[in-house]
Parts: sequence; C-alpha cells; structure tokens
Amino acid sequence: MFTLAHLSDPHLPMPAARPLDLIGKRVTGYLNWWRHRAHLHVPEALAGIVADIKAQKPDHIALTGDLVNISLPDEFARASKWLAEFGSPEGVTVIPGNHDVYVAMTWGEGLGRWGAYMAGDDKPPATDFQVFPTLRRRGPVALVGLNSGVPKPPFLATGTLGQAQIAAAEKILADLGREGLCRVVLIHHPPLTTEKHFKRLTDAAAFQAMIRRVGCELVLHGHNHRSEVARIDGPAGPVPVIGVTSASAASGSKYGRARYHLIRIEREGAGWRLGVDIRALRVDGTGCEPDGQFVFRSAALGVVA
Repeated sequence: MFTLAHLSDPHLPMPAARPLDLIGKRVTGYLNWWRHRAHLHVPEALAGIVADIKAQKPDHIALTGDLVNISLPDEFARASKWLAEFGSPEGVTVIPGNHDVYVAMTWGEGLGRWGAYMAGDDKPPATDFQVFPTLRRRGPVALVGLNSGVPKPPFLATGTLGQAQIAAAEKILADLGREGLCRVVLIHHPPLTTEKHFKRLTDAAAFQAMIRRVGCELVLHGHNHRSEVARIDGPAGPVPVIGVTSASAASGSKYGRARYHLIRIEREGAGWRLGVDIRALRVDGTGCEPDGQFVFRSAALGVVA
C-alpha cells in the first residue's frame, strides 16, 4: 500500500509590505488579506495539520498550491523556509496556485525558491514555467504536476493551462497508462466546467476532453478551500476529482475546520483501490481526527467508482 497525503492552500501569514511593493494588483490583495483573509487562515491551524501529517508518516506529500498570498518576494522567502521544515524535495511535490503567480515577477525572486520541490525525477530545480507538466514516480504511483497559475487582472482568480501543457500531459498520461502505474494528476484549479466565472479554469473543457481520451486514476486540486468530490468521464468510467479544504482554515471560518486527505493506494486486480481518509483539525486544536472517507476502484486504463 502507498499512502499519499494531500494538502492545499496553506496561505502562509502575510509579511508587512512597503507602499512601493503594492503597485498594481497587489494593493487590493494586501488590503483584502488584512481586512478578511487573515482571520480565515491562521498559522495555528496549519501547524496542527502539519504535525498530524508528520505523525501519519505518508509515503509522499502533494501540495497543490497557494502557499503565499500576493506573491511578494518576502512571502516566497518565508514559504521556502516553511517548506524546508515541512519535508524534503524528494518527499514533497509542490505545484503553483493562482496566488503563487499573483503578478508577473522574476523566477528567482518567486517560484524559483521552491524549484527543487517542483522538479521532475532526476531533473535540476525548476528554472521556469516550461518545467510543467512534471513527472515524479514514487513506487506504484506517478504524480503528474500541472501549472494553472497565470497572472490575471484584479478581482480575477481564474487559471489557464494552455494547449501545449495539456498536449504534453496527454502524452505523459498515455505512456504511464501503458506502464500500468497509478496516475495522479495535481492541479490547483478544479478542472470542472461548473465553477464560478471569476474562479474557473478557463480551459477546463479541453482538460476534460484530454482525460476522456487517455484517462488517469485520480485528479487532486485545491483553490475552493473545501473538501469535495466530482468526476470526469474517462475511457473506462468516471475519474474522481478531489478537492481539499485549506490547510490553514480557522475552525470558525466559512471554510470550516482545516483538513487534509490521506489517500491509500493499493493494487486490486487489474486496477487500483483508492481509499481517501479526510483528516480534520479538532475544534480545540489538539491534533486531527477522522472526518469521513471515500473509496474508489479503478479498472485498467480508467476508473469505475
């Protein structure tokens, strides 16, 4: 059995910023953080989630974006330190979220600080967005990392993959399917056509069409700050699409308690059994507790729930 921990949207605390740092879109995000979001995302909740993940000792950890808030250089520096304390680049896979690509900036000041956590197997730390899609093999599991984060105008939190990234992901997934690995796609934005206009993945229909052609066993995402399950049609049945609550959600917030998911993956006949255990931070903050479970079964080259 292979155990994968999935968390997302930690939204680490915002550092103070100088007026010159807040030119453009950043000013609205900065004001929104201190007026609202600072009360929704609290470091104490995140610390409890991290402690429980470490206690569970999963085989690997997937973090599907939004470590920072408005992409200040100081935010990336702080997040880099936090990641190093959380786990090694070999044990943790990171993909960007829209807040990690809030505005255009040089790679070295931003995502480059986490380059080793985004690199594919046997690759040097990522040096630009061309690294995506990434591929990491861990035991029987293949993690395919996508980037849906693209700088957008104020008040938009949409994401875009682009035709080239979708085409490259299709080839990777087709090859992995022939190898018989359990294919897990990591993406920040839910790849669904039912999302709100200002938060949606703009090319979700193209992503879904690709999954209908080649399939995968599981899609993991963040962005919505809630634990949820949807499905996309695959070659042999529906593919589960699973989102997770923000890992720093305050217990009394509109998102409910902070959560992460433990996904237990094991062979079952020609396919896979995927058991998803939801772990929620206790209201008093003293560790995590079970908060539900989903079980999916996949057939060869597709998924049947």
